[in-house]
Amino acid sequence: MDIHTIPAPPTPWSQQLVEPTIDPSVYIHPLTNVIGDVRIGAQVHIAPGVSIRADEGMPFYIGASVNIQDGAVVHGLEQGRVTGDDGNPYSVWISDNASITHMALIHGPAYVGKGCFIGFRSTVFNARVGDGCIVMSHALIENVEVPAGRYVASGSVIIHQQQADRLPNVQESDSTFARHVVSINQKLRQGYLCADDQVCIASIRNEPNGHSTVQPASRNGHRPSPPLEAPAIAWIREVLSQNLYWCGTSGYATVSGKFLVRLWRD
Repeated sequence: MDIHTIPAPPTPWSQQLVEPTIDPSVYIHPLTNVIGDVRIGAQVHIAPGVSIRADEGMPFYIGASVNIQDGAVVHGLEQGRVTGDDGNPYSVWISDNASITHMALIHGPAYVGKGCFIGFRSTVFNARVGDGCIVMSHALIENVEVPAGRYVASGSVIIHQQQADRLPNVQESDSTFARHVVSINQKLRQGYLCADDQVCIASIRNEPNGHSTVQPASRNGHRPSPPLEAPAIAWIREVLSQNLYWCGTSGYATVSGKFLVRLWRD
């Protein structure tokens, strides 16, 4: 399976053709582009349609077990750097176990801490987001440093440090959901990596007791949907409490690329 990784092009600010450095355990979808000095750690999952471009600002660091979901963009300005956990300057630093979800934009200079969840279509630019933060959908974080363990509600615009300092703490239900997203994407990574290996596929589909985790199809050929797990239910309730709905013409929405649920208001 081809991976679209190429060196950064020569520019007035960078004459070297630096290629990405990628751990062998990483899965990068063929419809994703990774350009330039991008350093990707172990067990990272990068979904279709992602653009990671270290051709202006560089380098980028993406830590272990990070998941970068469909349509996300990681880019950086020529000027401006953040200090990574190793003490070196980076255009973008994304720490271990972070989730950069669908259509999110991380634009350097930017730092995303360990275990952070950056929600759908949210933007982090010229900012630091501390460890364990939860950023929900359609939020803007710019020119600030968000302290560790803070919660950013959907639609928030955090552009002054006073706003960042007043953000509420993350609740355990929020952290549980973020950890759940990481686990789902790790399973996706494993599945993609062994897609052509029947023995590997069987080990994923079967539980330790030998029973298949794949539910049998009904007479019409459709498999019943699995029940929603508690972290997903908690997240849906949070969405409903904010009167925010992501529903297509059919009235359905996907959650973390796994669940298909119908959202409505009585």
